[in-house]
Amino acid sequence: MFTQLFAIGLYFSLLAAIGIFSRKRNATDKDFNLGNRKLNFWVTGISAHADDMSSWLFIAYPMAIFVFGAPKAWIGIGLILGMFSNWQVIAPRLRKATEHYDSYTLSTFLERRFKDPTGTIRILTAVMILFFMTYYVSAGLVATGRLFETLFQIDYYIGITVAILIMVSYMYAGGFVSVAWTDFAQGLFLLFTLLLVPVMAYYQVGDLSPMSAIAAAKNISLSIVPDFSFATLFSIFSLTVGWGLGYFGQPHILTKFMAIKNVEDLKKSKYLGMTWQILVLSAATAVALIGLVMFPEGLDKPEMVFVEMTRSIFLPFATVFTVCGIFAANMSTMDSQILVCATVLSEDFYKRLVNKNATSNQVLWASRFGILLFAAVAFFMAYGQSATIMSIVEYAWSGLGASFGPILLVALYSRSANAYGAIAGITVGGLTAALWPSVNPLVTDLSIVPLFPAFFTSLLAIYTVSLLTRARQEPSPILG
Repeated sequence: MFTQLFAIGLYFSLLAAIGIFSRKRNATDKDFNLGNRKLNFWVTGISAHADDMSSWLFIAYPMAIFVFGAPKAWIGIGLILGMFSNWQVIAPRLRKATEHYDSYTLSTFLERRFKDPTGTIRILTAVMILFFMTYYVSAGLVATGRLFETLFQIDYYIGITVAILIMVSYMYAGGFVSVAWTDFAQGLFLLFTLLLVPVMAYYQVGDLSPMSAIAAAKNISLSIVPDFSFATLFSIFSLTVGWGLGYFGQPHILTKFMAIKNVEDLKKSKYLGMTWQILVLSAATAVALIGLVMFPEGLDKPEMVFVEMTRSIFLPFATVFTVCGIFAANMSTMDSQILVCATVLSEDFYKRLVNKNATSNQVLWASRFGILLFAAVAFFMAYGQSATIMSIVEYAWSGLGASFGPILLVALYSRSANAYGAIAGITVGGLTAALWPSVNPLVTDLSIVPLFPAFFTSLLAIYTVSLLTRARQEPSPILG
């Protein structure tokens, strides 16, 4: 036990050291909240992708394939296509537009882009971010707590307490810069661990030929297209589009695009990040498939297939240090999400509603207070969380993607929308995603990812309401 705790303690100490080192770079609120737009392409490329791949990458995604078969790999394919589209369609224009409008949050950008003097867009956007981000962070904490229980037999509540305290310490000290650099370091670390484990597992198993018989016994398919029935093809379409579209509206990823120093470097960041993403998703898929052979009788907790695989391969110290890849995935997502929420609290509530004449130093301290406040809220949500990690992440991913993806695309590419349409689109997208899990069974027997209907109803609302209110407010032109 001492060896295991030493390994995890060493890992967390490295994270804290990065936060302390980054503290001197936070002279203003712009430094703290967006690194004053000075990220290099290496950090931007890796951290943008590491922010996406939470513990979901090690726990929920391999479990889906391990339990339901290769067709679930369409989730990963959808994510690859979606993130590539995000780099192509959103990243360059968003970086230029947010600098043009002097915006450090999506809320501020959308308010200024659509010329909303009432502040409704800013407040509505901020509320949606806080609501869905809270679920997202709680999912990461739940995964962390369960991991502590499985690995160390440490109480779940102690585990989530340790995790939140470590994150808050380096975020409070270093802000955006420390988050970006820790995400960069953790991204490299989780890439190493995810590539190492399936390779070592393959050499231990030696022969994968029993995989077909094991899959047949479990009644799952090893083909990503098991048949060409309508239900199967629709499920593939829903998984691919329903997850891939979400990238357009994830604030914790979009802020990395906004923070790069040179717009021209986004192309290098794109290819670096996409290479990273393809490698880690391929490795996570391999973990699930090799796991079928390594654990032919299945597992009591199939979400722990990666953890159990490492236990079968490595000695205790190496096992824990390897499984730190899951902590890396968790931390790299949660810290970015908490910082986004803290920035929302300081920029969109404190400066807008509490102290309109706030100095840079006051906003800086408001951001630090926001970190503490939001971390506490997410912590108490994780206390009573009983849903699966996959379902929580899907819910939050869909909510954010539908609330902000459509309006962001319209803001960057269309001249046909106005502030009223923006308000309608954000509201309809968020509410549809939030309510769809309850509505889906009433509409169809097919399981549809919430993002799919929510995204397109949001687009419909934006253009319909903009058309109906054109006489009250003319659409504002796009940048460039």
